[in-house]
Amino acid sequence: MLRLVRAFPGSPSSTLLFLYLPTETLLLYSSADTVVILDATSLRLIRTLAFSQIFPGRDHASASITPLAVDPALKLVVAASGPRLAVWALSGVSARTWLVHSSLVLPDDKHIDAIDCSSGLLALATRSTLSVYTLIMENDLPTWSCKWTRSSQTLSSIFFSPSLAHLATTLEQAKVVGIVSTTSGRQIQRIPHPRSVTNVVWRSAQASSRDSLVLYTVTCDAALRIFIPVLDSPQYLQLHATLDLYSSMPSQPLSRQAEKPISSVFYLNRDVFSRVLTAVLTNMSDNDDAKIRRIKDIRDGGWDMFMHVLPDGSLSIRALANIDRRPPTLLKQFTLLQNVTASLPCAPSYLHVVPGPTKYTLALVSTAPLSVHVLEPLNFFDSCTDALLLRDRVLDYVSDEDSHIKRFVRTPDGTGLAVVRESGGETWVMHDLGTVLQRAGHSFATFSTSTCTLTLHTTPEVTLPLPSISSLFSLPPRNTTSYECIYAITIGPTPSICHVHAVTGENPSLTLISQTALPLPSPAIFTLPVDPMGWISSRDQAGMERDVLLSVGRDGELMFWVPEEKKIGWRCTGKVRTSRENIRLAQCSSAKKTVLIVPRADGEELTIWDSKESEFASGLEYAKIYSSSDRVNDLDWSSTPDGQSILAVGFAYRVEVLCQQRMTYFDEGPGWGVIKIIELENLLSHPISDSIWLAYGALLVGSGHQMCLYGLPRQTANEQAEEGLFEYVARLNGPLADYHPQMLLQCLLWDKLDVVKEIIVNLARDVDAWHELHMDNFKSSTISIDRYFKKDRIFSPVTNTHRRQYSSLFLGTKENDEPDGQGFSRSLIERLLSHLEKAPLPHLTANEHAHLLVLIQAMLEVDDSRRALDANGFRYLISMRSFYILNERASAPNGSESTDPFSRRTGWRARLRFRDMIWAFHSETQGLLLTASLTACQGKMTWSDARALGVFLWLNSVETMRSHMEVIARTEYMAGDVRDPVACSLFYFALGKRKLVHELWRQAAWHKEQAVMLKFMSNDFTQLRWRTAALKNAYALLSKRRFEYAAAFFILGGSLKDAVTVCLRHLDDFQLAVALARVIEGRDDGPVLSDILNETIIPLAFKKGNRWLGSWAFWLLHRRDLAVRILVTPLQDVASALDIPITELGNPHYDDPSLALLFSQLKSKTLQTAKGTSEISGHAEFNFVLQIARVFIRMGCHALALDLVRSWSFDRPSVVTHDPLQPPSPTTTRMLALEPALRRRSSIIIDMDLSSAPPTRRPSPTRREAAEHPAPLMESINEDGDLIARKAGLGSLLKTAKQDGQVPEFDIDSFI
Repeated sequence: MLRLVRAFPGSPSSTLLFLYLPTETLLLYSSADTVVILDATSLRLIRTLAFSQIFPGRDHASASITPLAVDPALKLVVAASGPRLAVWALSGVSARTWLVHSSLVLPDDKHIDAIDCSSGLLALATRSTLSVYTLIMENDLPTWSCKWTRSSQTLSSIFFSPSLAHLATTLEQAKVVGIVSTTSGRQIQRIPHPRSVTNVVWRSAQASSRDSLVLYTVTCDAALRIFIPVLDSPQYLQLHATLDLYSSMPSQPLSRQAEKPISSVFYLNRDVFSRVLTAVLTNMSDNDDAKIRRIKDIRDGGWDMFMHVLPDGSLSIRALANIDRRPPTLLKQFTLLQNVTASLPCAPSYLHVVPGPTKYTLALVSTAPLSVHVLEPLNFFDSCTDALLLRDRVLDYVSDEDSHIKRFVRTPDGTGLAVVRESGGETWVMHDLGTVLQRAGHSFATFSTSTCTLTLHTTPEVTLPLPSISSLFSLPPRNTTSYECIYAITIGPTPSICHVHAVTGENPSLTLISQTALPLPSPAIFTLPVDPMGWISSRDQAGMERDVLLSVGRDGELMFWVPEEKKIGWRCTGKVRTSRENIRLAQCSSAKKTVLIVPRADGEELTIWDSKESEFASGLEYAKIYSSSDRVNDLDWSSTPDGQSILAVGFAYRVEVLCQQRMTYFDEGPGWGVIKIIELENLLSHPISDSIWLAYGALLVGSGHQMCLYGLPRQTANEQAEEGLFEYVARLNGPLADYHPQMLLQCLLWDKLDVVKEIIVNLARDVDAWHELHMDNFKSSTISIDRYFKKDRIFSPVTNTHRRQYSSLFLGTKENDEPDGQGFSRSLIERLLSHLEKAPLPHLTANEHAHLLVLIQAMLEVDDSRRALDANGFRYLISMRSFYILNERASAPNGSESTDPFSRRTGWRARLRFRDMIWAFHSETQGLLLTASLTACQGKMTWSDARALGVFLWLNSVETMRSHMEVIARTEYMAGDVRDPVACSLFYFALGKRKLVHELWRQAAWHKEQAVMLKFMSNDFTQLRWRTAALKNAYALLSKRRFEYAAAFFILGGSLKDAVTVCLRHLDDFQLAVALARVIEGRDDGPVLSDILNETIIPLAFKKGNRWLGSWAFWLLHRRDLAVRILVTPLQDVASALDIPITELGNPHYDDPSLALLFSQLKSKTLQTAKGTSEISGHAEFNFVLQIARVFIRMGCHALALDLVRSWSFDRPSVVTHDPLQPPSPTTTRMLALEPALRRRSSIIIDMDLSSAPPTRRPSPTRREAAEHPAPLMESINEDGDLIARKAGLGSLLKTAKQDGQVPEFDIDSFI
C-alpha cells in the first residue's frame, strides 16, 4: 500500500566504506551532516546517522562530515566534523539499530582532516598533528585515550596496516606516501611517486602471514604500484611491480584514447571473489566446461586482480600471481580479461567489489554517480555482454542537496514538486505512476520579501510588483486555459487576495487580475487554500464550481469561498461552527474536509470537520487528543479518484495516514482511522521537516537534507498485483460489493428481499466458479442498479381476520428447492454456506464473514416462512440472531481473529440495541418473535436474557407479558444446581402468586431462611398489618444490599412505587422496573409506569441521544406526535416542548438510516403521528432525508442512498389547495384536500381528542411582509410559513379522519 519506493539520502562526497555482516554488506558514506548507510547490493536505504545525535547543542546544518571511518572488528562508525568526533556502534546484528558509542572533542583550532579506525585503535590527523588513540573502558563507559601525538603536515588520508603496526599517510596533491609506526609514532619510510597519489590500499594478509606488508598505491595517471618488503628488511617497502594503462590495453585502443582523460584502476577484493567463485563451482556439476575451468583456475590461483576502466566505460582485468611467494622476483602479471565494450557508463572515481544479491554473483559499487552493477562470474570472465547489469543508481550530486529542507511545494496536480531548502532549492517531476521522482526543469514563481516582487522563472524572467504577502500558492483554473492561477494573501489588518494569471511558453507573462478582500464579519486568523489534489484526480464534471479558500475565524468558524464569476469579489459557499479557539494549524481538502489542531492543557486536539453542517449534523467527524510531547508539525490532504480524502499528519519522526472509515452496523469505531504509520526514527536521524502528497497516492517525506518517497513500488509481470493506497481506501470506505453483509442487511431492512435473493444466487455461482477453477482472485457478479429501486412485497399484510396461526416460526416449513438447484433453493444455500465456512471471502473481517453466514441462513428461513412474519418482525429477528452469534464468537476462547488492521472488533454485548427492540415493538407478529426469542435461549429464558432482548419493552399484550414473566420466574427458580425461591420471588409476587412462593419455600429444606420464610409467608397479606411487616423487611433487606429481594418484599407489601425505585436506583435496571409496572398495573397508562417513563427513561434518552428509546417512551405515554418528532427534530426543540425538565442533551445520533425507515412508517399511522409530522417543516424533512442519504454513502450503500432520495414521499397532512401548475417540492406545503399517503391507507387510527389538539411545537412568529425586500436565494425557504399552512388544515384533517373512521374498514384481501 505505502512502502518505501525510493530514498534520496544524498550523493557521496568522499570515499565509500563497507561493513561486512553475516547476512548483508553495508555501504557507508558521508553526505552533508549525516552518515548514510545503504545496502551495498541494492542501494536500499538502511539508516542515516546525524552528527547532531551526539552533539545536539550545535548547529551542524552548515557543517559537513568530511572524514569517515569504519572499524570492521568492533563494528564502529567514526565521523568527524571540525574539531569534534562522533562514534556509533552497531547493536546486535540488526543493521538498522545503531547506538551512540562515544565522542571526542579537540580544541577549536584542531580541525580533523583524516581518520582511520581498526580494532579499537583510532588514528586522527589534524592540520598540524597526527595522533593515535586507544579505546578504553572507564566506569563501563567507552573513552578514547591518546597514545601519542606528533607534528605533521596536513594529511589527506590515513590507513592502518592489517597488522595494525603501521600507518600509511598521504598529503593532498602530494607525490609521497609516508609509513608511520603505530607504536611509537615515528615515520619510518617515505615512498616517493612520479605522480600525485590518489589512493592507498593495504593488501589483506593471509592468516598464516598476518605480519607481511603489501601496499598498493594508485597515482593520478591510473598507474598501480605494488610495494613489498625485501627479505633482509621486513619493515621496508620496495617497489616490485607497476600496472599501468599501456601494459593492460592493446595499442589500437590506446591510440584512440590518447587524447582523452586517463582511466582509473581499482583493486578487487580477492577474499570476496574467492567466496563467490567457490559457491559457483560448488553449484556446478560439469567441470569440463571451459567457463568452469577458467573460474576454477582463478579461484585456485589466488591471484590479486585489478580492474582498469577507461573513460568510455570499457574495462580490462589484470592479475598478479605469486605475491605471497618469496623471493619477490617470482611475481607474475598478466591480462585476465580484455573487454573493449563499454560496460560502465564512465570511468568511476571509486569502485569496489562486494558480495552480490545472491551467493553466486558479485556487485560492483562505483561512484560518481553512485551505482551498483551485478556481475555474474561465469559470463563475465567469458566476455559476455550481459554479464554486468546495472541494478540501481543514485542521482548525480548537486550542491544544493546538502542544504536542509524547509518545505515542499507541489503543482496542483501533484506531478511537479519544488524543494525549498535553507540555501536554494530545486524542482522535481514525477514519472511512471509515482515510482520515479527526477530532477527536471520546471517553470516556477517566487516572491522576494526584500523587493516585494513576484518573479516567474522562465526564459526570459517576468516580474510583477505586489504588496507584502504572507502566503503564495497556485490553483488550477476552473476551465481549460493557457494560464495558471496564482493567489497571494497580503499582510495587514484586513488581508486581501491578489489573483494573478501566469502564462508560460514563448511569451511568458504575469498579470494581476484583481486584489480584493474577503467579506468577513470579523478578521480571520487563517486564510488558506483549499487543497486542489482532488480537482484533477476526481471523476467529477470538469468546470464545476470549486471552493478556493478557507478562512478560519478566532471563534473557530470555518467559511468557504469561491471567486465570483461575473464580478470581482468572493462569495461564501458555507459555514461550519466548530467552537474551537486558539487554532494552531488548519488544512482543507478538495472534498471540504477540514482538519484543525488546537492546543489543550493535556496536549493537542486533532479534529476533522465536514462542511455539510445542518441541524442534523454538527460537522464533527473525528477527534483525537495527542500528548503534549507528541506535537503535530504538518498536515496535508490527498484525494482518491472517487473524491475520498486522505490525511497525512506529520510528527517529529513519524507520519500517520488517516482515511474515513465506513460506518457499519456490525462494529463500532471512530469515523476516521489510521491506516498506515510511517516510522522514520529508525531510518532518518533528523526530525521531519515536511511531508506532502504527490500524484498517484505517493507521499514524500523530508528530513534534514534527505527525502523518502512512499508509494506502490513498480511491479514486474510475474509479481502479483499489490493493492495500492487508493484501492485500499476505496475498499475501506467506498461502495460495497453487492454481497457484502452490510449491503444485504440494509436491503433486508428496507424490504428488498428479492434483491437479496438475487445477490445470494449470484454469490453462490461466483463462489462455485472460484472453487472449481481454483482462481487466485475472487470475482463477483453485480446486479443492475435498477433492481435496488424496486420495493418488494415479500411480507403479506397481517390482519386480525386473515392471519395464519403459527406456533413456531420455522416449524413445518416447506422445501423451497428448484429441481436444478440454480435458483434460490435450500441446496444452493447449503452448498454456498459450506464453501464459505471452508474459505471465507477476501477483504471481509471476521465479524463481517460471520454476519454474511447469518444473513444467508436467515434469508433462507424467512423465504420459507414469508407469510408468518411481518417486515418489522423480520428486522428484529435478523438483529436478534446476529446478537447471539456475535456474543458466541466473542466468548469463544480460540475464536478466529481477523488480520485486517481495520477490523474494529465489537466484542461481547450485554443487550440488543434499542433500535432492534423497537422493530419488535411495532411488529404485529409478536407471538412468533417471542417464540423465536425463547428458541434462541434454548427454551430457558432468564431475566438477563429477557433484558438483553428487551422483551418487556416490545411486548404489547398484558396477558402475554404475564404468561412470559411466569416462564422467566420458573426458569430463574430452576437455574443452577439448587432450587432457590429467592431467585423467583420478585416475579411471582408481581404475578400475585404468593401461595406458589410459599410452596416453593416448603421444598427448600436446605435454605437457612426456610423456617423464617415459611412462618412469614403463612400470614394474610391482604391485611394492613402484614403488608406493613413486608415493607419493614424490605427496608431491612436494602440495608443488607439484597436489592432484588427487597424489591420483591416491596411488591409483597403492595408498594409498587418503592419496588421500581429499587430497580432504578440500586439495580440500575429500568427494564425490570418497566416490566413490573406493566404487569402489576395491567396497562400502559398506569401512574407508576408514567413516572418511570417521564422521570427516568425520557431524560436518559435525551442524555444518550437515543431517539429510538425516546420514541418508544413517547409512544407508551400516548404522545405519539412526539414519538414521530423525536426521530427527526433536533433534541433541544423536542425538549423545549416537554413539561418535564431535560438537563442534559447528548449526541444527536443522526447516523442510522433506520431512523428514516421508522419515520416513514409512523408519520401517518395515527392522527397523533400525523399531528407530529405536521410540526416538522418540509425543509427540515428534506435536510433529514439528505442526511440519511449521506449516512448510506458513508456505509457504502450508494445504491440505497440514490433509491432513498428518488423514492421518498414528502406528502403532508394538509387541506389547503395549491397551484396545479407548480410541481410539488420537498420545501413547500402539500396543499391537497387529503394528503395522498393518508388516502392510500386503508385506515388511520384515531388516538387523540379532536376537540383540542395543542401543537407540540411552540408558536412561530408572525410572518413579516417581504414583497418589497425579497430574501436571498439561500434563505427563500420559510419554514414558519410552511408550518402555519399545515397547522391551518390540521383541524379539518382530524374531522375528516374521524368521519372516515365511521366507515367500515376496506380490506383488499376481500378481492383475492
